[in-house]
Amino acid sequence: MHQGLLNSPQKPIYLLADSRPLFWRKDGLLFLKLISRSVEIEPVRAAYLGASNGDNVDYYSLFEASMQGIGVYNCRMIRSSFPVEDASFIDEADIILLAGGDVGRGCDAFRKSGLDKVIVRRYDEGAILIGISAGAVQLGLSSMNKDALSGGELFETLKLVPFMVGVHDEAREWAQLKAALSLADGDVRGIGIPHGAGVVYHADRGVEPLRHPIYKFSKKSGQLTQCLLFPQTSAGLRKPFEAH
Repeated sequence: MHQGLLNSPQKPIYLLADSRPLFWRKDGLLFLKLISRSVEIEPVRAAYLGASNGDNVDYYSLFEASMQGIGVYNCRMIRSSFPVEDASFIDEADIILLAGGDVGRGCDAFRKSGLDKVIVRRYDEGAILIGISAGAVQLGLSSMNKDALSGGELFETLKLVPFMVGVHDEAREWAQLKAALSLADGDVRGIGIPHGAGVVYHADRGVEPLRHPIYKFSKKSGQLTQCLLFPQTSAGLRKPFEAH
């Protein structure tokens, strides 16, 4: 049995607007290498969930290339049908990536196959989660089932980070995320991640912007406010999300 994550605490969750951060170098090292270093034992196993894009093998090939760039060769696409062999692999995966595509399509597939519960369980057991585009949104509190401009309703996502997530919608001034926040009951928060940027959500509830500033939204007593959060030069400056 693969032992890399036994007795491990929860790891950070990585929310990326698109695939560019997968090939980004931070302090001279590939960012993915910094992520994989938190796995205690080699070889690292990496699972790709392509339900949101219909299990497109071309996108999976991009994932494979990014993993091979950091020396991770034990990779597998976890198919939407979730056959037994895929279930066995994800149960021992150290890194689980939720791919981009259609948020609702992916969530529906996760629920039908039971993958939604598996993702949550594997996170609790210490797996590293990476969400790209739609995958980042799925790791948040909820999303909309239609474009903001045509109306819509909220549906639940995986709720592994305590805020709604919007991605690469800065050109429309985060219309989709703002509409979702307005529909939500009570006080709620959201983050907007622009093109090329990302967010690390740490186990201590700290939020760390990556590469570029991100947008923070807060709805309190029905009033929506927003501000920018900037990447820090020192991890020691990171604060809990609620404190900003």
